Amino acid sequence: MTSPGPPAVPPTPPVPLAALLARKDLGLRQIAGPVGAGPVLHGAHSSEMADPYPYLLGGDLLLTAGVHLPGTAGPGTATQGTAGPGTHVDEYVSRVVAAGGAALGFGVAPVHDTVPPALVAACEAHGLPLLEVPPQTTFAAVARAVWQLIERARTAELRRVTEAQQSLAAAASRPDPVPSVLRQLARRVGGRAVLYGPQGAEIAGAGSPSEADDPLAALARLLLSRAATPAAQAAAPSSAAPPATAGDTTPAGVHLSAYALGAGRGFVLGVAAPRRGPGDHTIASVAAVLLSLLTGEQQSGSGASRSSALVRLLLGGAPEEVAPLLGGERWLVVHGRPQGGRTPDPVAASALGAGLGSPLVDLGEDVVRVLVPAGRPPRPQPGWVLGVSADTAPAGWPAADAQAARALGRALAARTALVRHGSGAGLLDLVPADEARDHARAQLAPLAGRAALVETLHAWLSLHGSWDRTAVALAVHRNTVRQRIARCAALLDADLDDPDVRMELWFALKQD
Repeated sequence: MTSPGPPAVPPTPPVPLAALLARKDLGLRQIAGPVGAGPVLHGAHSSEMADPYPYLLGGDLLLTAGVHLPGTAGPGTATQGTAGPGTHVDEYVSRVVAAGGAALGFGVAPVHDTVPPALVAACEAHGLPLLEVPPQTTFAAVARAVWQLIERARTAELRRVTEAQQSLAAAASRPDPVPSVLRQLARRVGGRAVLYGPQGAEIAGAGSPSEADDPLAALARLLLSRAATPAAQAAAPSSAAPPATAGDTTPAGVHLSAYALGAGRGFVLGVAAPRRGPGDHTIASVAAVLLSLLTGEQQSGSGASRSSALVRLLLGGAPEEVAPLLGGERWLVVHGRPQGGRTPDPVAASALGAGLGSPLVDLGEDVVRVLVPAGRPPRPQPGWVLGVSADTAPAGWPAADAQAARALGRALAARTALVRHGSGAGLLDLVPADEARDHARAQLAPLAGRAALVETLHAWLSLHGSWDRTAVALAVHRNTVRQRIARCAALLDADLDDPDVRMELWFALKQD
């Protein structure tokens, strides 16, 4: 019994060796080892080491010209000492297999005129696919082809996961949300999806029944028994948190997964599929979070609590008084923007909220804001760039909103999936807060009333003086950044190339 782990960005899927052999421009030919759809590649590596074991990661196509291998002598001809070349070659191939090598590519010329027969025999004996690389094909071309295939597979998998998340979010908004989510999940994983109740009985299901139904129900009951223990209930997260999981595989090769929904309320999502792709766990986890919200509202009235909270806010209630109705004392604000410059839509916003485990989503013109309890630290989400605030009490929500916006700008500039606003203690904590604020206001007084200059200076300092990255973060031209920074230097009468000056200004901006 294994646990599939928490939902995350789906790993890069491997590519079949057959897809590389199909590249006619490379002229590769398999001359030994198993053929068919079995072997897959996770990468390519070129090495002439006599023992490549320490340098392989597993799943590699190892490319070699055979510098360290014997020549064309027969398998029984000794070249040094008493060991023949066949023994040396067999040890080499066994080490490649032990390191998890997926295939061996042998370059014909300039060292060898043909692939040594001893190498062919060793690869055949150890079940390692052996490819002949013709003289006109460089190792760089082969490696580039492998990475191109992997990148295409990764892009396709991310697109599949994103489309599945959107379709699941749309299904959750239908009049019959639970059956709709199950139907969509079963279609996306190509199998069966079942919702089990507190006693392990099937409440709803989608997909064709199969011989895997009984093992799936048993796995669900096992997860229910774990969730029923006092320790598990005490540590149980809220209904929107990433669910506890368990996994197994039937003798027929059907992959089983179970996801506990909600904080010990006894619902389990079971999934049975003939295959388990890199993104299938992420897709099922999104469905589990949606079902947690749906079943949680039925069990605990959380939907009514959220409605009550919003009404009280609209009628003038203080955030710190309303927050307990929403399920948390400390909060994070998350700003998200779709990758590739796409404009967020309601379906994508709902999918982001589901992925972050929160129904508190606000769709803006070019950004989605999500309010997340601090006990659920956000993970990177496929297809999104995220900025996350420091955790704060409800009274600090406006400041956290600004922190998340700045963090998102840094994430866009750095081309990274997620940036968190720093919240650790530092030197500023050694100075009384009122004195630090007074000092900051005095130092930044020449910039008073010039919000664009302050914002640009803050972004420029946070990005280590990079004109291009600051321009991206602020969505302005790099020349505009240069002009604003020059104006700041003039008004402050400061040398902004001096690291001491930059440090002082950064401390001041942190207090402002």
